[in-house]
Amino acid sequence: MTREFFTAKTVGEALAGFRPARRTAVEDVRLADALHRVPAADVRAPTAMPGFARSTVDGYAVRAADTYGASEGLPSYLDLAGAVRMGAAPTVTVSHGKCVAIPTGAVLPDGADAVVMVEHTAETMPGTIEVTRPVAPGSGLVRADEDAAAGDVLVGAGRPLRAPQLGFLAAAGVTTVEVHARPRVAIVSTGDEVVPPETPTLAPGQVRDATASALAGLVRDAGGEPVMAGIVPDDRGALESTLRSALADADLVVVSAGSSVGARDETAGAVAALGEIWCHGLAVKPGKPTLLAECGGVPLVGLPGNPLSALVVFRLVGVPLVWRLAGAAEPPPEPTVRARLSRDLASATGRLDVVQVAVRDGVAEPLFGPSALLSVLARADGYLVVPEPATGLDGGTDVEVILYR
Repeated sequence: MTREFFTAKTVGEALAGFRPARRTAVEDVRLADALHRVPAADVRAPTAMPGFARSTVDGYAVRAADTYGASEGLPSYLDLAGAVRMGAAPTVTVSHGKCVAIPTGAVLPDGADAVVMVEHTAETMPGTIEVTRPVAPGSGLVRADEDAAAGDVLVGAGRPLRAPQLGFLAAAGVTTVEVHARPRVAIVSTGDEVVPPETPTLAPGQVRDATASALAGLVRDAGGEPVMAGIVPDDRGALESTLRSALADADLVVVSAGSSVGARDETAGAVAALGEIWCHGLAVKPGKPTLLAECGGVPLVGLPGNPLSALVVFRLVGVPLVWRLAGAAEPPPEPTVRARLSRDLASATGRLDVVQVAVRDGVAEPLFGPSALLSVLARADGYLVVPEPATGLDGGTDVEVILYR
């Protein structure tokens, strides 16, 4: 029906072409609250890190040249000049023929250029250390600027912060980070048959709004802040009014449209009155009746009414959009696993097929069911993608499964 899918695009075209310029505002957050937030600017090291040369092993600080040629049969003998205490500056130096006992993490004393592991030494007599293995300059230690030199980029703008990066920033003394605010994502449900989840008893033909709750979870996973805008009947005027209010206070508006062709037409008409439709129809199964638009600088995603289709499409094109609004150059990669396909999968060329799978003992078992059923998604461990050019996949094929977190 050409009236409904008048500007259909592939998923790849949508990801590459529908790239609204909108970004959320910038705010300062404490390091403890910065996990998965997106820095708005590069964060640089205020000083060299770790700031002093230190030992990476328990052993003895030495001049490497004093250990050359050492072996178990012909060890080198060094005089023990003292010891370094943790958390304190050394009070001794290392000179020719001398060594200093040092624990892991302690400051390297002056004169030393290597640390020999305690396993490669023995104290043959009080004050004399036997070294049975040579070390090269730099062995067993890190330089004062080995983690980062002053002014180096510790974390780059546009990449969501991971736990190790928070530790790296803490080590540098960075306690606040300038990040993009969480995108506000307004979720609008439509349909005369849709009622709130808390409805105790359903009348004939009614369905509880399951899609909005699931979409809110996906938004939170992508670092966004879901805003429930309620349920709107299949009425053009009511929908247009609700969308106008949502657009005024959101960074992204998501509409879960009714399942009928008429309901989808009402959504398209209301959106067209408020902005410009970029495409109406994606070459993907499930999820073909998807709408992408921009209304006054605010992107809008119109999803199919069937819950499975809506969630599949939002994961493919909506989640990357939320990350983009939050300042991310690219969404963080999803976890994947290789598995053997349990059976043949048929597909039509020219469209992307998204197949839900359960993974057991290295085997991916496709899960099928009507797109109105959420049970398929609830039972799935992840999904695989049959690309547009393919006519299917043979059973036994090694496939990549994108896992649900």
